[in-house]
Amino acid sequence: MTSVTSPLAGRAIGLAAVPDPVFSGAMVGPGTAIDPVREPSAAVSPVDGVVVSLHPHAYVVVDGEGHGVLTHLGIDTVQLNGEGFELLVNKGDTVVRGQEVIRWDPAAVEAAGKSPICPVVALEATADSLSGVVESGDVKTDDALFSWQ
Repeated sequence: MTSVTSPLAGRAIGLAAVPDPVFSGAMVGPGTAIDPVREPSAAVSPVDGVVVSLHPHAYVVVDGEGHGVLTHLGIDTVQLNGEGFELLVNKGDTVVRGQEVIRWDPAAVEAAGKSPICPVVALEATADSLSGVVESGDVKTDDALFSWQ
């Protein structure tokens, strides 16, 4: 079983509340979303694993069981062309849970007219393979978000 922890501090809101139909409809996969605190911070790895995809606004870490977890920093943030995002690891790097991956500023994303909400998604998972999904309340970095069977 894979335990997925929060890459950010903020408030859990659930995927249904994400202002993007691809995420709110769970088309990429089930999971939850975090409305992050509005201060410069680093998004961290939600699992131990390998960074298989890395963009300024999103990353995927695949753990030893082959479970890929997508962390997407904000909505439509690809349109910012990496501005305001600092990559702290490289694609192919092995990372541990809680290791900093990308430094960013949710308030700057919001000021640029984008939503800072961050989906955390279990890629290619079925909804019934997740348990204990946190969809409300305050979360700290590394708090449990869901378990993946």
